[in-house]
Amino acid sequence: MGKRFDSGARTGVVIVGAGPAGLVLGNLLLDQGIDCVILERRGREAVEGRARAGFLAAHSVRVLARHGLDSGLLTKGRTHRTCLFRSEQGEFTLDYGELGRGEVHTVYPQQELVRDLLAEYLRRGGEIRFGAEVEEISEARVRMRDGSEVTGRYVAGCDGHRGVGRAALAALGTRTARRDHGVSWLAVLVAAPPSLAAVGYALHARGFAGHMARTATVTRYYLQCPRGTDAADWSEDRIWTELEIRLRTAEFGPLKDGPVLETAVVDLRSDVLDRPGTGRLWLAGDAAGLISPSAAKGANLAVLQAERLAEAFARVLTRDDDSGLARYAADCLPRVWRAHEFSHWMSTLLHGPTAEDAEARYGRALQYARLDSLRTSRTHQDFFAENYTGI
Repeated sequence: MGKRFDSGARTGVVIVGAGPAGLVLGNLLLDQGIDCVILERRGREAVEGRARAGFLAAHSVRVLARHGLDSGLLTKGRTHRTCLFRSEQGEFTLDYGELGRGEVHTVYPQQELVRDLLAEYLRRGGEIRFGAEVEEISEARVRMRDGSEVTGRYVAGCDGHRGVGRAALAALGTRTARRDHGVSWLAVLVAAPPSLAAVGYALHARGFAGHMARTATVTRYYLQCPRGTDAADWSEDRIWTELEIRLRTAEFGPLKDGPVLETAVVDLRSDVLDRPGTGRLWLAGDAAGLISPSAAKGANLAVLQAERLAEAFARVLTRDDDSGLARYAADCLPRVWRAHEFSHWMSTLLHGPTAEDAEARYGRALQYARLDSLRTSRTHQDFFAENYTGI
């Protein structure tokens, strides 16, 4: 559980949330000799077991390696360099590792990364409190529902887009730019080996389907579904039938099936705060901006922001120089917006209209024109590769 702290204790940085952003930030602060404490509302088992994204960009891998946080990646991570597209026009594969900047992804399930980061944080002597439900953040004071308080010189909100950190910053007047993409996915985790050698994107009149490897025995699938869908309405038989139709198994070969471990409906929405912090409160990860999962950027933006915020905190706490905090938004937001632009582009590529009227037919024709350009244009392929792997 980490070292215990007393109610009212004061530390350098109070970190709210033990996801990738909070745990990377905590480790980097300890590396600089800065005291911090992480407050996490869930229990340790829930934190370490939550299955989320699994694709780490080259920049994220470099950050983790630079700070000695890559032991699991080195032993269990797998490099990935290709993605495959299927549609009524056929199938083609892009070796994006040979395009753009020549960068690849590392496939490493987020829950494995979280376990690594948490273990290292505790090994370095970090303090963490599980089951700590934060009720209010005021200045640099954090109050829990049980009445206890922790005070730091700064607070880092890393508790997601519905967390207390974002709510506290919103109360200070920061503005949000947002978009609802009007698309929902049924996210399905199955106990089955990957069926494709690449990430698979299938365009279909019934809606998008996606195939993403996680481990040698677990695969993530996505199925576009109507807004308001209840995951409980999707039986295993219905899931596999729809995957087979949209991934065109009659044409390209069967899927390796297995029991469904988890289903959830994800509404694709994005937002960005124009000011991810002020005074004593600063945000990182989904708390600072939510990005749709269509380009696997969320965890990678969290790592980027955590490293920049750690540098800024170290500068102000060790040298009384707040220039890093003053530059935090300017350092991060251009790259955040570039990731959002590509995620939005991916969404328009993958999700065409499913109706049968003339306007829908026009929209699907544009969707297939985008796909054909990606298949035939080297310039388009280089753009895709650079942005697909870049942060």
